[in-house]
Amino acid sequence: MHVGTDRLEFAPPSPPGMLRAFVLALLVHGLLLLGLTWSVRWKHDTPVLSAEAELWSSVPVEAAPQAVEPEPEPEPEPQPAPPPKPAPVVEPPAPPPPKVDIALEQEKQRLKKEQARLEELKLEKLREKERLDKLEKARLEKLKQDKLKQEQLKQEQLKQDKLKQDKLKQEKLKAEQAAKAQQTAAEKKQAALDGKQLEAQRQKNLQRMTGLAGASGGANATGSAMKSSGPSASYGGRIRAKIKPNIVFTEDIQGNPTTEVEVRAAPDGTIVGRKITKSSGVKDWDEAVIRAIDKTEVLPRDIDGSMPSSLLLVFRPKD
Repeated sequence: MHVGTDRLEFAPPSPPGMLRAFVLALLVHGLLLLGLTWSVRWKHDTPVLSAEAELWSSVPVEAAPQAVEPEPEPEPEPQPAPPPKPAPVVEPPAPPPPKVDIALEQEKQRLKKEQARLEELKLEKLREKERLDKLEKARLEKLKQDKLKQEQLKQEQLKQDKLKQDKLKQEKLKAEQAAKAQQTAAEKKQAALDGKQLEAQRQKNLQRMTGLAGASGGANATGSAMKSSGPSASYGGRIRAKIKPNIVFTEDIQGNPTTEVEVRAAPDGTIVGRKITKSSGVKDWDEAVIRAIDKTEVLPRDIDGSMPSSLLLVFRPKD
């Protein structure tokens, strides 16, 4: 590890003149170290200390009274006093460590702390980088998953659209085939109807040609049939005269509204159906007309004995 490089990378910028101050500090510390070394060697000789000691009794003792002395016994030879113990040699105190070593030690401790701080910063940067790498990896993975989901949704949508288009094509083809079949059937039906009409017209022409002598038309008639196909002029009045007495309507209404009713009858005159084709706008009047028709039940025949299958009748409340 390059401590100087890391230190310069994370430390604040150095003030101007830092190198010159550092050189002067080293020079002063060197001179101080030389002076301390010379002063220690100047007092290196250990001084020899001499001491004398005298022994005294700690407590004075008074002599006992003189007694009758027995025969003197030979006195033992006095033993020589033990030599005095030599006084302990006091070593001079150790000289204090030079200030240069303290400064160097402090500098070492500071550099060690700075190195530990730089190591911690480096580890923190490494952990932060790992965390960012994990976040980036997770983000890329999420983007990949989202893109895959979008592709799947797109493929599914394309598949659904294709199925829908195929279904529409099939329905359109079926509709075209049904329309074509219906048109063909209608053309066949129309052709058959035209054939029937042509045949009926041909038969009518034959009947007219063979029965002109028995025609029943008036002197001014311009037709070519044996008789008129529609009802007589007075037939409508006869029908209304038959139905109107059965109308029960007592309300007073404004105006004279018209109700048109289509009546279907059997060949014997029995009413088999009725339907309002045009309402008067007055519901009660329309219902009174329908009830009168139902009550009539049977319609009279025309003057020639014929009975039209369908009649359009008009009713007004004030007629």
